[in-house]
Parts: sequence; C-alpha cells; structure tokens
Amino acid sequence: MDRVANASDGVLRLAPSWVPRAFCTPGRRLRLHPDDYYPFAKGRGGIDERWLGSAIRADNGPGTGPYEGLSLVVDPSGVLVPLDELIDAHKDAIIGERLWREHGKWPAYSKFFDNWLPLPFHMHPMDQHANLIGKVGKPEAYYYAPQMNNYLGEQSITYLGLHPETTPEQLIDHLVRHERGGDNRITDLSIGYRTRLGEGWDVPAGILHAPSSVCTYEPQAASDVLSMYESWSNNMEVAADLLWKDVPPEHHGDYAYLVEMLDWERNVDPTFHQNRALSPYETDFSLAHGGEDFTERWIVYRSTAFSAKELTVNPGRVAVIDEQDAYGLIATQGHGTIDGQPLATITMVRINELTRDEYFVTAAAARRGIRIENTSDSEPLVVLKHFGPGNVELGI
Repeated sequence: MDRVANASDGVLRLAPSWVPRAFCTPGRRLRLHPDDYYPFAKGRGGIDERWLGSAIRADNGPGTGPYEGLSLVVDPSGVLVPLDELIDAHKDAIIGERLWREHGKWPAYSKFFDNWLPLPFHMHPMDQHANLIGKVGKPEAYYYAPQMNNYLGEQSITYLGLHPETTPEQLIDHLVRHERGGDNRITDLSIGYRTRLGEGWDVPAGILHAPSSVCTYEPQAASDVLSMYESWSNNMEVAADLLWKDVPPEHHGDYAYLVEMLDWERNVDPTFHQNRALSPYETDFSLAHGGEDFTERWIVYRSTAFSAKELTVNPGRVAVIDEQDAYGLIATQGHGTIDGQPLATITMVRINELTRDEYFVTAAAARRGIRIENTSDSEPLVVLKHFGPGNVELGI
C-alpha cells in the first residue's frame, strides 16, 4: 500500500474495470476485443460498462465478482491494489483533507455506458429512500463524447422526466401494467430528446430516464441503486424483480410508494431542458492560458455531487494544470505523457490486459499541477477528468 501510494508522485495508473449487465446488449464501442464482450458465466450478460476511478463494487446480483466495478491501482511491480483499500489505508493523502473529513471515502466515480439499445425507463433513488436499505442515492450526469461514438446505436433518443401535465395516478396506471407482461408503455408519459454529441444532461436522483443507445460518459455518485419502471426494453421483457430492486422490502407491491420515491417536481418541470441540459463551456484557466496549446471545457457542472472537464491538448503541445481536488481521468483520443508516464488511448484490448489510458490523480498531485504532453505531431490528445463532491472552481 505504501509503495503504491508513493509511486509516481501521486499519479496512479489504473487497470480497466469492465462491468457486465444481464439486461443490456453491448454496443461494442468500449474498444474491447470482439471475442471479449461476453466473457463471464451464462446469465451474467455482456460487457456494457467500463467504470472509471471507482472505489465501489457493482451490485450485479449472484455471480458478481469480488472486484467487479472496482478500480485497481497498478503497482510499478505489477501488483494490483484495490482503490477503496488504498484510500482506506492512506485516507486524506489520496483524496484530500476536505473529502476525507466530509465523506470518509471517495464518493464519486464515472463510467462509460455502452448499450446497443436504449435502457429501460428507470430511476435511481434519492438519499432518503436509499438510506432505508443501507445505501446512498445516485445522481448522475451524461456527456456524449464524440470520440466514443463512431455510430449511435439503434435509438439515439433519451427519455427524461415526465410531461408537465402528468399526474401520479397516470403513472401508477402504467406501473401496475409492469407485472402483467409485455410493454407497459410508460415512456408515453415522457419526453424524448435527440442525442447531440459533445453535449449532455444533469440527472439528479429521483428523475425518471431512459438513456439512449449512445456510448455515454457518466460521472455519478458512488452508488449502484436503481428501480426499472419500464417493463419492455432491449426487445425483451424487463423482469419484475428489477422494478423492486432497491425498494424497501416492506413496500414491495406498493405502487404509490414508487411514485413517492420520485423527485416529482423535477420530473414534471416545464423548464426541464433549461435546468438540466449541459452545454460545455471553456474554463477560466483555459481562456487565460490555453492559447494554441490546449483547451479545457466544463462538461459536467450543475451537480454538487460531482463535476467533470474535457481537456484537449493540441499536437506537440503541453498543458500544465493544477486542481484543488483529486480526480480520475481517461484518455479518449491520441497519445502522450502524464507527468512522464505513458498516456495512450486504447484501440483494442483483451479483457485481461492492462492499459495506459486511465489514471487517478491524488489531491497533493492535483494541487501541485499535472503536466500532460501530446507527443503526436498530427492528432489532438483528449482527456476526460471527473471530480468528487463540491468544486471550488465552480463555486459549488
């Protein structure tokens, strides 16, 4: 643990963390070898997600691997160390004094969600409901990275929230149909938005949503709770147990409670697009210092639970940027170095191979400044960076 924590001056190399989902169909844009999208036992599903800078494990039911969803730090000797255990051992030395004092853990992560078809219309519980089952709520955000989307899948429409005139009684009517089988047509009550690459959405906990078939970068709170309100998706029925997955047992069968779990006012907000859409904008530091060298943009900035930036370093150029907090990063295009270590976007990788595209930057390293160099003479180097709760630079 000490050797890993002190290696590379706080720029920690991470092994890729692949996560299957039984109710999904891989979109095959995660750059895995084509033979490796269904690597686990029958019934586990295909690799639909890659978790980034994650200190939690996936909640995938029976058969879930002991490190599924968890990022592993690559020691210089080749040993793999679980990120959550490293943080538990070194505390604020990894994530910073503020986050350790307020949360006692790394409370956020990001992922690439990559499905060939849209997900079922679902929600993630808010804290007050997730706490009843010993978990925490799950706000999240979406950014549609152009580099990860050579095609947009089968349905590039995202359903978000409910029509402003929707009543709880109408929603319950569709929910009751869930267990009858077939399609309960619950998205009749929602609004579909066409995907625009290079933009995204802020999706607080308690908001109904059905993500499109686009490979999506998703910063979110460190939680894996959900309730699937739609009964038909991916050209197949959604099991009823997923409707009640993270509902307290005493409320199973209680459709009115499913409505209570929603943030109703936000779901029926007539200015939903205005309040939840994310249009990237350049950071103050980039405007002042980027010039011909680099451009850095805020891509996730509305939530107090996490935030994210996109950094583009031009060919042959260098960016040196300091941050107030620890963060995880992933390269989506190009190659170069990060504080002298190789940084290279993957083209294709086998599921058991290590990569050089993902790192975790400790709080001390972030504050002293990280040097990212683009060693290509023709291609930009693009990096996505996700942060935990609060952000001094954003004023949240």
